[in-house]
Amino acid sequence: MPATISINTVTKTFPQAGKPPVQALDGVSLEVGEGELFGLIGPDGAGKTTLFRILATLLVPDAGEVRVLGFDPVDEYAEVRRRIGYMPGRFSLYQDLTVRENLEFFASIFGTTIEANYHLIKDIYSQLEPFARRRAGQLSGGMKQKLALSCALIHKPELLLLDEPTTGVDAVSRREFWEMLARLKAEGITIFVSTPYMDEANRCDRIALIQKGRILSVDSPQGLTAKYEAPLYAVKAVDQYRLLQDLRSYEQTVSVFPFGENLHLRTRDRVGEEAVAEWLRQRNHEKVEVKILQPTVEDVFMALQ
Repeated sequence: MPATISINTVTKTFPQAGKPPVQALDGVSLEVGEGELFGLIGPDGAGKTTLFRILATLLVPDAGEVRVLGFDPVDEYAEVRRRIGYMPGRFSLYQDLTVRENLEFFASIFGTTIEANYHLIKDIYSQLEPFARRRAGQLSGGMKQKLALSCALIHKPELLLLDEPTTGVDAVSRREFWEMLARLKAEGITIFVSTPYMDEANRCDRIALIQKGRILSVDSPQGLTAKYEAPLYAVKAVDQYRLLQDLRSYEQTVSVFPFGENLHLRTRDRVGEEAVAEWLRQRNHEKVEVKILQPTVEDVFMALQ
């Protein structure tokens, strides 16, 4: 599979007045194949936005090599910009222009029209058309997201760069957005998307886990969870805070962290649910529940810390 994006040992630091510089990216290397829906998964501050700005020609790396659609985003930035659609994390369209005016403006920049590539945005824009004369600044979060994606698509890019597109929107809008991405992938568009939401990883062909500017692992979501071989349990009791404190002192504990209404406990050996439950009952925990778990991408991420 040809590489649409190729990143080799890229570093980027930002100076701070009176403080050591911030290492945003530390030797990042990865490839995104043509036609992939590839996810960059990591928490806030992991380096996702810095990497996307480099790919979108908005930042210059300190070191390393980058190719986007075969072009150098520094020396050949104009070629890259013509071929990509970029949706930054923050809504950056013209808030005083209407929905229609924003879309017409971005189409004109790329020498095209809304009608020329309407088939790409039809499913998205059909939801916006009732608000075509509304100013962009007056739209809801989900509608702003749809407008931004429409503007990024209007020139039929070969590559979509979407930086945390679902942050701050409701669950329904998040689901709809990922359904849209699946349809765009079917059109042959390569999609590179970043998100802090681990549950969205399963919607990608492959993902890269990133933390503190370093890539922890790259694989399909299923491939990553298949590599997780340590025993993993969901543990629950009446006093969850005391439960967490006690499990941290359990001799078999490798890691334990909150996950919804349960704690996810990773142990050194396969001690079994009853052994864990009995250990907790001896410490006067009530209504103890222990179940074997299949790991999620979030469990893999926590294990790689």
